[in-house]
Amino acid sequence: MSSLHLTPLTGHESGADPAGADRDGADRSGVGRTGRAVAGRIDPAVVLSVFVAILMLLPSRYVVGPLGGAGTPAGLMAVACLLWYLSALITPSTTPVRGRQPLRTVVVFFVVSVLTSYAVMHAEPRAALEVNAADRGLILTAGWAGLALLAADGIPRLERLEVLRRRLVAGGSIVASLGLVQFFTGIDIAGYLAVPGLTANADFSSVLRRDEFNRPMATATHPIELGVVLTMLLPLAVHGMLHARPGTVWRHRLQVFLLLATIPMTVSRSAILGMAVAAVVMVPVWPGKVRVVALMVLGCGTVAMQAVVPGLLGTIRNLVTSIGSDSSTTARTDDYGAVLASVSHQPWFGRGLGTYLPQTYRILDNQYLGTAIETGLVGVAALLALFVAGWLLARGARRASSNPEVRHLAQCFAATMAVAAFSFGTFDALSFPMITNLMFLMLGCCAALWRLARENPTAGLSGTTAATPEPRLAGALGSPPMTPVQFRPEPWVEPQYWLEIEPETKSEGVPEDEPQRMHRATRRGTQRPTQRTTQQRPGRHRKV
Repeated sequence: MSSLHLTPLTGHESGADPAGADRDGADRSGVGRTGRAVAGRIDPAVVLSVFVAILMLLPSRYVVGPLGGAGTPAGLMAVACLLWYLSALITPSTTPVRGRQPLRTVVVFFVVSVLTSYAVMHAEPRAALEVNAADRGLILTAGWAGLALLAADGIPRLERLEVLRRRLVAGGSIVASLGLVQFFTGIDIAGYLAVPGLTANADFSSVLRRDEFNRPMATATHPIELGVVLTMLLPLAVHGMLHARPGTVWRHRLQVFLLLATIPMTVSRSAILGMAVAAVVMVPVWPGKVRVVALMVLGCGTVAMQAVVPGLLGTIRNLVTSIGSDSSTTARTDDYGAVLASVSHQPWFGRGLGTYLPQTYRILDNQYLGTAIETGLVGVAALLALFVAGWLLARGARRASSNPEVRHLAQCFAATMAVAAFSFGTFDALSFPMITNLMFLMLGCCAALWRLARENPTAGLSGTTAATPEPRLAGALGSPPMTPVQFRPEPWVEPQYWLEIEPETKSEGVPEDEPQRMHRATRRGTQRPTQRTTQQRPGRHRKV
């Protein structure tokens, strides 16, 4: 960790010398130069990409035994991100806090609400299980804050944010592939991905079932969590397909197909309704031709799904149409009385994050109700502020940028935050590590996009300022997509100082047999002689 303390974040340009030299010009040792080179190679986008790989590929059920639910490898790395971020605040040359960033205030508000709830909890005797759960909640909160702040202030450029988006979608596609295998075969591949030294946090059923269908969960801890995670990543995958670079269209198509195919196979009402929420946000900004293509893909996909998995669409239709009358919905409405009684006892700051244990009290399939009990009305306001901030920052980035591709990506992040805000009302999301960590990472990406779009409104995701069509319908349909025009400076051509030129008339005072010498001007502002492009007729050599 000490090496991280010395590593500056690259989210903003610092006032230090780019070469890393001392202010007094003193020469440093070779060891110092090596250390600066290593520090300069550590990019927050790379660190967050490693976090995404750990979050997606390592099953969330396996933890470091003594830490329990807070000991997932992804959760521990998230805490390390917070420590790195805080250590960078020590000196002005490494601090990432430069300029305005509204997300910092919102994250601090959320953390303060959790800390206040933790302090209020100790005002009266609590069971040991609840105290341990509250301690675990503090560790989780630290990791969530670290992800959001590191992404918001650490991602240095738009192209690095685009790299992180591609890796998020790639990780989601791998998880979706595992879900497809689990749905058709009933084999829990994630059970074979256990890492030595980690233990299962609880007993997990390898495959859950609903109406004779396997419900995959891949590396997540529940099919609902898997469905919502894939739904959050779907807008980002669609963005990659619509704005695909030459030679990558089919790869992006495959990613979108994997996500679209796996989401309904989770047989999750939260995921299906989340897709509807994402469509409400995304479709209005698409051109008419893209909407027609999307409608055709939806129709063909529905027919194919019915042919491949008969009865699945009927089950999903019943889940949606039976809202309000099925046992799942009535169980959720029955929670309101118990929640009201608990909230009235400690209305403002609650009883502590994570202390409303399902095995002691009851399961709450609504995170907003759980937050009202655990962190009070202030905690609910802080949680809502996170979603509102993510939405407003993404929409603000869309308004600030003039690049069509960046504007579309901002709308995709806004759709992701809308899906997360909706899904938190359908299950206790903060109890599931994958969805919660992903939500805070997306929140930080929204803030990073807002900051970068304001710093350079014309910048694109590939380092060019050229405007591109929004979206590239040609790339979505399979025809060669257009590439943005990149303006490069013309290479400097070394002038030739000996050219064959026409013989000139004899000047006064110069012998006819002596070549006339012309002195090359060296004063500032004198234009360099350019290379002759046409072949000259033979003549005497004159020095230009």
